[in-house]
Amino acid sequence: MIKERIDIENIDGQLFEIKLVDPDNSKHASFTHYLHNHKNGVSQFYKKDALSYVKEILEKEYPTTEITLEVAESALQYLLFDLNKSARFPAPENPNFKFIDLFAGIGGFRLGGQKNNGKCVFSSEWDKFAQQTYKENFGEIPFGDITKIEANAIPNHDVLFAGFPCQPFSYSGRNEGFKDKTRGTLFFDILRILEEKKPKMFLLENVKGLKSHNKGKTLETIIDSLTKLGYHLHWEILKSTDFGLPQKRERWYCIGSLNKIDFEFPKKINEKVTLRSIIDENEDSENLKLTEFELNRINYHFQNVRDDYQRVEHDSSKYEPTTKKGRNGIFSYQKPDGSLRFHVGDHAKTQIQEAFYCTLDTYSPTIIANRVPKLWDIGRKLSVLEAQRLQGFPDKYGFPVSDNQAYKQLGNSVSVPVIDLIIKEMTKYL
Repeated sequence: MIKERIDIENIDGQLFEIKLVDPDNSKHASFTHYLHNHKNGVSQFYKKDALSYVKEILEKEYPTTEITLEVAESALQYLLFDLNKSARFPAPENPNFKFIDLFAGIGGFRLGGQKNNGKCVFSSEWDKFAQQTYKENFGEIPFGDITKIEANAIPNHDVLFAGFPCQPFSYSGRNEGFKDKTRGTLFFDILRILEEKKPKMFLLENVKGLKSHNKGKTLETIIDSLTKLGYHLHWEILKSTDFGLPQKRERWYCIGSLNKIDFEFPKKINEKVTLRSIIDENEDSENLKLTEFELNRINYHFQNVRDDYQRVEHDSSKYEPTTKKGRNGIFSYQKPDGSLRFHVGDHAKTQIQEAFYCTLDTYSPTIIANRVPKLWDIGRKLSVLEAQRLQGFPDKYGFPVSDNQAYKQLGNSVSVPVIDLIIKEMTKYL
């Protein structure tokens, strides 16, 4: 029988090959969502496409065998018993609440949700490389472009999680409703799902700059839109350094509840954390080491500095005199915490930061998609493992992508311990 010759791996091995050929085909996502939700009644949303998908794969895998829907059904049921081995972070057996994971990235929200005994019933992420990392860790492929998914096709849930992009809204001067102002942005998709599904609570995350974006109008529109849907809001700017991570990452967090609650964001942990706590002392990869140019000018700073916190001027003759570097010069300066900063212009001029190097005994700046923290005292940048620790991801978290993609994904992700603690507070009201 066919079911004796199949398992998750030989079905799963076809998933991304087909996705790359047909990026609008959501059947692969339906298949993994069905496997994850066959016990909780949510599977009805995914079974039709899941069956069709298994049938397609089996026809490709066994071209000389007739594959009927009955055969596909039998194979699908067989695969249900083979699921756990494909997930590094399986869902809890007896969850207390259901959640959906929008703009899911690599699953930071999902880790926090599952740790607090929640069950993910729907995930969405458009980036194909982030989908691969998500699937590697949870055994589930997120659906793609959320703008193309009808709200009524999403299962009912108790909590909505979303780390959405900060985008400008429309302000025509007319007396527009919140839908008109937000239409065309990804926040609009959050609103339409909240309006249709009415989950008990939600948690949103965004950059700190959302607070002042467009002179505060963006945040005002967000708050007004969510309030008009019947939600009571609590929001706060929290720093990752206050929650055990050596990274100065400040983010806007907002929870909403249909019931009026006395919600309090988690209190900061009074504990100084430094990069020393996440560094792998055995890491010595050549590709992580600073360039000769970087090492030479770091050495030049320490060879020429006379007093603590003195600015050192570097040779800028190689830069065209009409450029900012050529016109204003390059200076280096060691801050009181030990970090080393290179900037354009002396202290009385523009001070445009050109490069920044941390030390083992301080914290890093925010890790973002195109910037990996570097340390001058060990002469290298962080490894992927260290970068995932910087964001609070477990060491066993898998990245089946290039290092550049892994850094980008971590830079775009959430700080897991912060999310975990906020969700822990939310569960008191579910």
